[in-house]
Amino acid sequence: MSSSIERTPAAAGTDRRTFLQRVALTGVALGPGGAFLASCATGGGDDDDDAASPAPTGDVSDDNPLGIPTDQPLEIYIFDGGFGDAYATELHQPMFAERWPDVTIEHRAAVDIGAELQPRFVAGDPPDFVNNSGDGQMDTATLVADGLLYDLSPLYDAPSWDDPNVTVRDSLLPGTIESGTFNGTPYVFNYAFTVFGTWYNKTLMDENGWPVPTTWQEMMDVCADIAAAGIAPWVYQGVTAPRYMNWPLLAMAAKLAGPEILVAIDNLEPGAWGNEAVKESAAAIRQLAENSYFLPGVEGMEFRDAQGLWARGQAVFCPSGSWLENEEADAIAENETFELAMMPDPLLSPDAVMPLETVRATAGEPYIIPADAKNPLAAMEYMRVMLSMDAARGFSERVTSLTAVVGASDGVQIDAPGLSSAQAALQAAGTNVVNWFYPVWYPTMENPGIDQVTAALLRAEITVDQWVEQCEAVATTIRDDDSITKQTRES
Repeated sequence: MSSSIERTPAAAGTDRRTFLQRVALTGVALGPGGAFLASCATGGGDDDDDAASPAPTGDVSDDNPLGIPTDQPLEIYIFDGGFGDAYATELHQPMFAERWPDVTIEHRAAVDIGAELQPRFVAGDPPDFVNNSGDGQMDTATLVADGLLYDLSPLYDAPSWDDPNVTVRDSLLPGTIESGTFNGTPYVFNYAFTVFGTWYNKTLMDENGWPVPTTWQEMMDVCADIAAAGIAPWVYQGVTAPRYMNWPLLAMAAKLAGPEILVAIDNLEPGAWGNEAVKESAAAIRQLAENSYFLPGVEGMEFRDAQGLWARGQAVFCPSGSWLENEEADAIAENETFELAMMPDPLLSPDAVMPLETVRATAGEPYIIPADAKNPLAAMEYMRVMLSMDAARGFSERVTSLTAVVGASDGVQIDAPGLSSAQAALQAAGTNVVNWFYPVWYPTMENPGIDQVTAALLRAEITVDQWVEQCEAVATTIRDDDSITKQTRES
């Protein structure tokens, strides 16, 4: 086996006693949810266990480019959330089994990934493949910092499932690998490709002749007309996730001044949150609160309650990603006349340096291989299956989500108007795609950090200058904390 597939020294050398020391010092107990691993994510057992046995391997060949063992079991954990787990059991796993019939797949689904798996990570006995998603997902940055994840470089350098002359790396949409990379090493495989924007009730807009706004002034004008009709113009994800409003805020700022401002924010540069474009965008968002354009009481709602009211026709605009249609399928089904669509976030000024069609889009829905996995190569082979054209197309058809595989959505018949509009928006954007990484790199910077600062802005309880000051304070706390591994990017 190539040495590039061997377990990395960082993964193999974790100080397992650190776990017991941290628990003794902090008094933290293992409980439900994923919060524990946000502060401590290290293997368990005695120090003598650190020298783990090498993972089993097979012979490398054209048919087996990763050299997986062909007779060892593979344990898989799938998050049973918005996507369910049928895409795994009915599509991906049968495809894998057809190629590798002697590899027994042990499939498990969990609603709270962290609660079920953090004790196994602590004990040094994790499964081979984990869909680390949902409210209870484990803190990726901490898992990386503690050497608990497997380097996925061999996967991306391997030939793709469909064409041996094309690597997996070259079969993915731009930014996919980078979205799961920490300090130059890819540890997270993000499968679903999410398009972010402002979602709207197309039925209400069409019936009332309200135009889809392209500038913020047009947004304010149409909001006035919507409010005059007795309908709330906007909803957001309430007390659960006010950060959803940061998405149009930052996207509009990037359109106005360029994506460099997002790089500065990610790199924790002093003053990044005080950029004039960011302040202008924050002022625009605050106008919604100043004019009472949010659904009354939304600030205290759970996110599904708020989104459900939007899907039932009580508001017109809602910020989200392209998972929204699938997530609110039940509420949408109750409203037979409801049709949703996605629009790019409006331009703050005609002089914006990026076009209206610019969207935020990124690979998401994370999958990881633990460093202590018993069969990591088979887990990577499973990922290679997922990234085949048939697997990606089947995923989109089943769960109403795009994937990170180039061309996988071409010709796919998806009876989902929202996803179709998101796909059209992504195609119209071309290379004008932006994203930011601080929520993944520094989870506490977003939640509860800037999340709560923006919540106050959305209630118009603080000024834009106060919002900037408090966001800067959150970023400074992260920047000055030597215990947090810092990440950087150039573009």
